[in-house]
Amino acid sequence: MDKISTILVPFDFSDSAERALEYAIGFVGQDDNVKIILAHVSDQGASSLPSDKMEKIREKYNKAYKNKLEWTIRSGTLIEALVEIQKTSHIDLIIMGTYGTNKEGGEVQTNTSKLVLEADCPVLVVPRNHKGFHLKNIALVLGNEEIDNIEDLSTMLEVARRFNARVHVVTIENKPGDYGYSEAEAKNEKAMAYYLENFYAERVFLKNKDVVDGILTYASKRDLDLIAILPRNHTLHSEPSEGQLTQMLTLHSKVPVLAVD
Repeated sequence: MDKISTILVPFDFSDSAERALEYAIGFVGQDDNVKIILAHVSDQGASSLPSDKMEKIREKYNKAYKNKLEWTIRSGTLIEALVEIQKTSHIDLIIMGTYGTNKEGGEVQTNTSKLVLEADCPVLVVPRNHKGFHLKNIALVLGNEEIDNIEDLSTMLEVARRFNARVHVVTIENKPGDYGYSEAEAKNEKAMAYYLENFYAERVFLKNKDVVDGILTYASKRDLDLIAILPRNHTLHSEPSEGQLTQMLTLHSKVPVLAVD
């Protein structure tokens, strides 16, 4: 993805959805070339959403967002409807709120974590309690395998360039291995230096048997604004698996999580 021009925000009028919309508006800023589409999915169809309720949301945010918020109303299963909108409306980025979970082990899969794995575009997950918008430091999480499609790093470049943000590339050493010196990691290093340009801040290796805890602890200590992962195109052979890592981060992270596709 070379440029973000259309953002989809799933919207059910919950606090979580409003946090996502507020984050999307902060993300867009004063760029009137970026369009925000609000997607309301209901098993009762369009008749379940009065036009005055939609207009109140437009009025609430019309000063912060220069363009007019657009709506799309769909019926059916949430994930299937959102994926269909993403494909037919040429969505570049989905920004979705989540309530997360307090349960241990990450065994609960939310609609948000499901969408991250189903959508064919980047998905940015905003925790319900996240307030305000600030994006200056990003943790890009990699394993020690070669990135399957290095062009996906162009999404990271677009985000970093938009906000002049620094990208800290992090690998969690959760099992014995030769981290940082393999041929695969040498190729990754070359790709990151090329695609991330001068926004590439550092390469960090951290020992922690729990990958998720290692990532979240690093993000908290460094006061990072965003955690980015490559859930499909970066093969994670170690535990937790690709789907588990994506799910557990979106469930437990206190900062937004960007799943790059």
